[in-house]
Amino acid sequence: MLLAFGAIIVGLILLVWSADKFIDGSVGLAENWGMSKAMIGLTIVSLGTSAPEIFVSIMAATGGNPELAFGNAVGSNIANVALVLGVTALIAALPVKQGLLKQDLPALLAVTFITAFLLRDLILSQDDAFVLIGLLVILMYLLFRYKKEHPEEAQSEAEEVEDFELKESIFAFTIGLVVLVVSSKMLVWGAIDIATQFGISQIVIGLTIVAIGTSLPELAASVASARRGHHDIALGNIIGSNILNILAVLSVAAVIQPINITQEIFFRDYGAMTAITLLLAFFIILPRKVRQLARLEGVLLLLCYAAYMTMLYLETT
Repeated sequence: MLLAFGAIIVGLILLVWSADKFIDGSVGLAENWGMSKAMIGLTIVSLGTSAPEIFVSIMAATGGNPELAFGNAVGSNIANVALVLGVTALIAALPVKQGLLKQDLPALLAVTFITAFLLRDLILSQDDAFVLIGLLVILMYLLFRYKKEHPEEAQSEAEEVEDFELKESIFAFTIGLVVLVVSSKMLVWGAIDIATQFGISQIVIGLTIVAIGTSLPELAASVASARRGHHDIALGNIIGSNILNILAVLSVAAVIQPINITQEIFFRDYGAMTAITLLLAFFIILPRKVRQLARLEGVLLLLCYAAYMTMLYLETT
């Protein structure tokens, strides 16, 4: 038991550390191969923020535990909106950029409802996974086109990309990738062991411990951005991360092994994710003098997260 808890704690710490190294190495390699900073910001950095969830899902699915991967993706999306944005909004009001209203939010809503449609038969098959991958490619293309038409936004994202030497990039990429694989394997093993010993379903472990752990990079990045005064990027980063959690994390797991869920999980957990996403959309679209996520919205989101966690606890005890 103690070994399993230790594996989870050490796995989470290494997962967060290695994800940063992996992103730095990937960015450096792409830059040395001639990719523009704007393109790096749109692709590698965006996908890199979901690296912990992706690697955990791969390890879970290859180990014959795709339900853990499903819980990780859905639970991370719930935590990103209700916990991460809730905490960040308490620190500083998060302004709503025009591009977020026109593109990012509609994309998140569309992806959420399309995936719900694919899950109506309570299975995410390999064919469904390829549909999600196709959607990811289309969305990345549309996003790239939008940024080309709005170079001022692409430029602001390019400024966030740092410069790295080739040797430094190769080392960071290699060590990041290796530690990502090892730490995600440790985390999955520890989570499954605890679930087995306590008689808790793997999906609940994925929705709670694993989901909160893999959302730590988003929480750290959002809080740091808010404290440094970069309030405008936190909201967009979370919405982008949630899109990738559905399109990349779920699809990768389902390609390896189809994901079967129960009707209860579909309505309780995917339903909770959808409801919290719609609540966020309401806060963003709500007409007012200044469109932003302020302290009131932050408190409401945190209360929603507490209510969801309480519901899970009551149903599993």
